[in-house]
Amino acid sequence: MPDISAHCPDIESPLVDFQDVTFAYPASSGDRVILSRVTLSVPRGKVTALMGASGGGKTTVLRLIGGQQKAGHGGVLFDGKNVGDMSQSELYAARRRMGMLFQFGALFTDLSVFDNVAFPLREHTSLSEALIRDIVLMKLNAVGLRGARDLMPSEVSGGMARRVALARAIVLDPELIMYDEPFAGLDPISLGTAAQLIRQLNDTLGITSIVVSHDLEETFRIADKIIILANGGIAAQGTPDEVRRSADPLVHQFVNALSEGPVKFHYPGPDVESDFGVNTSVQKGSRS
Repeated sequence: MPDISAHCPDIESPLVDFQDVTFAYPASSGDRVILSRVTLSVPRGKVTALMGASGGGKTTVLRLIGGQQKAGHGGVLFDGKNVGDMSQSELYAARRRMGMLFQFGALFTDLSVFDNVAFPLREHTSLSEALIRDIVLMKLNAVGLRGARDLMPSEVSGGMARRVALARAIVLDPELIMYDEPFAGLDPISLGTAAQLIRQLNDTLGITSIVVSHDLEETFRIADKIIILANGGIAAQGTPDEVRRSADPLVHQFVNALSEGPVKFHYPGPDVESDFGVNTSVQKGSRS
């Protein structure tokens, strides 16, 4: 009898694994380092949230996983294979195992709701239109929008558009879904609905989810693991409760939404006196 264990993934191993990863964007004044020697893992079957201040590298992590960017140092592993070493065909095969919910949905404006969800099936499979119809309607039903199949993106609300994009992201039954700011711009009802869908779909489909978000309340409510990125590295990681109890000043500022802390209001630059040519000591003397 053949040994099928060799073809089965190790459920204890992470689906995504960053090993000592460094990444920088070129800039006129020298490379701008976004991630520096970052090591993190995304457990299978769980919801992992990437959080942190803007510009901390959260979306860059998603791009490295999908192969749009390559690490300058270290390894980005998807199911044990280094994404940076994949050939073009291997990368396309890996991407078929991933779903992506872009910020604000990124629907094709000239395609109906139905055709938006059907697009990946028509591009990447040879299924019949009859079967595509059934799959699309099932996915739309899963996000509560089967009745909206004939509407155009301009005819649906922002929350509905996000759910259409989610149906499109799961239409190929991916193992990993990445969400880039899925709650941005949503009203409280739509936001709660989107968060509940992420959690339900993750558990029902047995998939792995990575959520990039700034919404503390909803993200902490649905996530199994929180990773907070800051200053090119990881400021904290663990369960939501563990991260809330972190003694790190930056993490404390972030999870409590404080204006004062390590993250300053002013971007670093010359002092006011040198920028405006003002001698404050002379001014003070003249007023006295």
